[in-house]
Amino acid sequence: MSGYFKKIGLAIGFSPTSKALLKEASRLANLLNAQLVLVHVGVHGSQEELKMSELIQSVPMCGLTPLVLWREGDPVKEILKICNTESIDLLIAGALKQENLLQNYIGTVARKIMRKANCSILMIQNPNEQKAPVNNIVVNAEDSPYIEDAIKAACYFGKMENAQWIHIARELKLLGLALSANEQCTEGEYHESMQGMVREEIDEVEKILSRIPHDNLKVNIKMLSGKSGYELARFAERKKADLLVVGAPARRFSFLDRVFPHDLEYIFANLPCHLLVINPRTT
Repeated sequence: MSGYFKKIGLAIGFSPTSKALLKEASRLANLLNAQLVLVHVGVHGSQEELKMSELIQSVPMCGLTPLVLWREGDPVKEILKICNTESIDLLIAGALKQENLLQNYIGTVARKIMRKANCSILMIQNPNEQKAPVNNIVVNAEDSPYIEDAIKAACYFGKMENAQWIHIARELKLLGLALSANEQCTEGEYHESMQGMVREEIDEVEKILSRIPHDNLKVNIKMLSGKSGYELARFAERKKADLLVVGAPARRFSFLDRVFPHDLEYIFANLPCHLLVINPRTT
């Protein structure tokens, strides 16, 4: 993770969850020896400065002196601007609870930020002042130019948090298998083709793992089939994941992506746990 997360940003307001978010951001900044930048988009006056000062004093900073940046205007534009000008590596924000429903989801502002930000983003589900253990981490090994970065981040956080398991989920592409079935192959040939495809996909993941330090981590490679966003979320739920790591999707979507929601949109709308979207800075 060399070069990652040297500067952590926190999009913060004065909500009931602000203290919990700040506590988690300061904990990560201390663990990573990173600078902490607090971003508040809204009214800036003496009362707001007093509230921010009291909020910072209420959280153990362990020697950190966060930089507080105040902005007014469109939240998306202002947060993205700060991510760029301040060279933020990791932006932290809280997931919102959907009205009248139990699940958490990523709101419109956060979705726009995730699509346009040139840094990684950590969405905290149910921000809580009590640090919850990270026992299971699920990482998506599919549909991103940052697959290896995502697996590397999952292993890094796994070591840092003493996680019990790293579950690497990869989609099993069934198109070739369906074509072979249409060519009137025998049942035995069909199963042989399927086993061969599974082995090839596992080999691809193992090649990536061979380049990433993961000593003392228990790693499980799982092939998923079906609509990848839906299956990934369900897999994370079955494994009782505490953190889901995905690579950032491609910036430019095709026409079909605009007509049919991108696979990760299901995860954004039905957040199964904390979500870390990896988008390494290129500058």
